[in-house]
Amino acid sequence: MNETEILALLQKYQKGTLSNEDKDKLDAWYLHKASNSNGQLSEYELQDSYEYLKSKLPLKYEKKVVSLWPRVAVAASIALLLGTGIFYFTKPKEQVIQVVEKPQEIAPGGNRGILTLSNGKQIVLADISAKDTIAKEGEKEEVTIKMNANGVITYIVNPDADASKNDANSFNTLSTPTGGQYNIVLADGTKVYLNSVSSIKYPTQFNGDQRMVELEGEAYFEVAKNKNKPFRVKSGNHAIEVLGTHFNVNAYNNESVVKTTLLEGSVAITYKNQKAILKPGQQSNVSDNFNKIAIREVDTEAAIAWKNGRFKFDNANLKTVMKQLERWYGIKVEYRGDVSDVRFNGGTFMNKNLSEVLKVLELSNIKFKVEGKTIIVYP
Repeated sequence: MNETEILALLQKYQKGTLSNEDKDKLDAWYLHKASNSNGQLSEYELQDSYEYLKSKLPLKYEKKVVSLWPRVAVAASIALLLGTGIFYFTKPKEQVIQVVEKPQEIAPGGNRGILTLSNGKQIVLADISAKDTIAKEGEKEEVTIKMNANGVITYIVNPDADASKNDANSFNTLSTPTGGQYNIVLADGTKVYLNSVSSIKYPTQFNGDQRMVELEGEAYFEVAKNKNKPFRVKSGNHAIEVLGTHFNVNAYNNESVVKTTLLEGSVAITYKNQKAILKPGQQSNVSDNFNKIAIREVDTEAAIAWKNGRFKFDNANLKTVMKQLERWYGIKVEYRGDVSDVRFNGGTFMNKNLSEVLKVLELSNIKFKVEGKTIIVYP
């Protein structure tokens, strides 16, 4: 039978007018095709084929395995729509075609954060409208906390406020969840870009002779210059001191190394009893596994790519890359096999669904299998 004849029989089946004799003809055609087919598709090809078929055929299915009748009619439909090279037949005795449903897309993170005030009150920032006054801080409410039109938290100190070096500071904490980032402008004008799964504790105004903040996770700082009041970032037993500069700090608890990358100006790194000065383009690495502060030249664009909405990898190992994806997409990663020697260069945009990012990584001959929110990695 040619394709025109098969299509005519198929249309009769869909209308419910197919005779037993015609059904036998289709059955014979099916068995002939099955016995001469040795092609088998990958899981991803099956997914694409299945999605295409759903849009073209009135298929009824249960769970992930579709038992057919007629198996003949569906086989004929597939053959006519896609050609025999885009699907595979099971053995005739099993009389079943297996298809795999396309996994649900995992969306990227976004602008999410939680602000904790000095009195312990927590504010979910996604619930606040732009240009709202969020709160006031200080004994005389001399500090106003607002959200500007771009969703950035800003601290505005009343110029008439009479703050003394001895006045006690009120502290706030900005934190981001998995899949969240947030920006803030501190009372001195310092801009802070907070990456996902991070937090920064800071005074609502900088009294005293220094500006001290505490960081967990990752943040990029554009420090307002004030030569009379140094700016210090503390993370565990690691400290950074600057007067006014641009730098990035990566200090996640689940990372073995704390990395400080300098883009502009100068910073002093203090770790235990050691001290080192960074120049622009350099990165310091400190760890309990190191005997001293390690300094190296790096691609600064890769270090701050997250701030600019990108993943950018500069000879990054696979597990470091996957930790970034875990924090941004809220996934869990499992490894099957040795991937210790896999390195990545290049990158992509963070506003893409996870499946698109994984396709980029697969160019380095790594395989991924998505099971719900778990990503299994194969070498």
